[in-house]
Amino acid sequence: MSKKVAKPASSAEDHIVIFQEQAIRRTWHENEWWFSVIDVVGILSETAIPKRYWSDLKRKLVQEAGSEQPYEKIVRLKLTAPDGKQRDTDVANTETLFRIIQSIPSPKAEPFKRWLAQVGYERVKEIEDPELASRRARELYEAKGYPKDWIEKRMRAIAVRGALTDEWKARGVAEGREYSILTAEIARATFGVTPGDHKKLKGLAQAKTANLRDHMTDLELIFTMLGEAGTTEIAKRKDAQGLKQNQTAAREGGVVAGNARKELEAKTGTPVVSRQNYLAPAKATFAEIAVTAFIDTQTEALAPSAADKPRMRKRVAAKVRRTIAELGGTIPETLPTPDKSIQQIESAKKKLESKDKKK
Repeated sequence: MSKKVAKPASSAEDHIVIFQEQAIRRTWHENEWWFSVIDVVGILSETAIPKRYWSDLKRKLVQEAGSEQPYEKIVRLKLTAPDGKQRDTDVANTETLFRIIQSIPSPKAEPFKRWLAQVGYERVKEIEDPELASRRARELYEAKGYPKDWIEKRMRAIAVRGALTDEWKARGVAEGREYSILTAEIARATFGVTPGDHKKLKGLAQAKTANLRDHMTDLELIFTMLGEAGTTEIAKRKDAQGLKQNQTAAREGGVVAGNARKELEAKTGTPVVSRQNYLAPAKATFAEIAVTAFIDTQTEALAPSAADKPRMRKRVAAKVRRTIAELGGTIPETLPTPDKSIQQIESAKKKLESKDKKK
């Protein structure tokens, strides 16, 4: 009888691993990780339609094997599809993936096999030694350039989340959809927005593999921890069982954090929910710089005095935005400001020309 291996603490990033900047979905099943075959096939074959490639390859393998299933260790399990829904997907364990890879002519095959072996080895070691997992996570955040004090809060938040999901599991909450329902309940009561809306606010909607918590500010992490720690304690005190009772506990835990957030916002006058994220900043486009220069130039020309410039700039910017909107264009709320306006540049040019004439 095989030894039961404890499942790793679940989080969104646990179910996606990255090979050469491409995502591969996976799930924990029968004491080991199982990977999406279509994701792997798509990366190795570099085909535009991995589903069709896998279908053709599977048919070929079936013919060679003389059975309906080319490998015993290919099963269908639910994975999160691109549309966010849980769908049955062909998955294989590490051993079977090695065999499938042999059937795909690809220069990426050998690097992928080494990567796959490393991923499996590291995960087993992390299960045996949780401190190793924590240390690796810290190193990863440091490599990405996160501040050390933020990393400490993030690591603590991961521990709080792990304690909560352990409690849910013990209280009959099903992993996956039900965890998502309860998480959204806490977040809505804590921040006044769902995790999905929070991601949109931070500009993460297009970054499908982006983890919202990796883009939270210190305060957002702190209130997330308060909501989830509060939920854990309330669930214990009330002995909540099943989804419905734990949903009530989640709402109450979130309300505790939400009330604290509102009190802080009332004292500081600043909202806790922030647009800040840790994505690489986008460079200003030529059009954005041109519009900003135009606004600055008109402000210089129309403002009676230096004291009037801030007010005049707002008026000019508002007029420009309205005009662009009427023409069907778009413009961001904040634009980069050039070091010098066009008028200043022209003035400097005239001075130089005047000096040249005098010479």
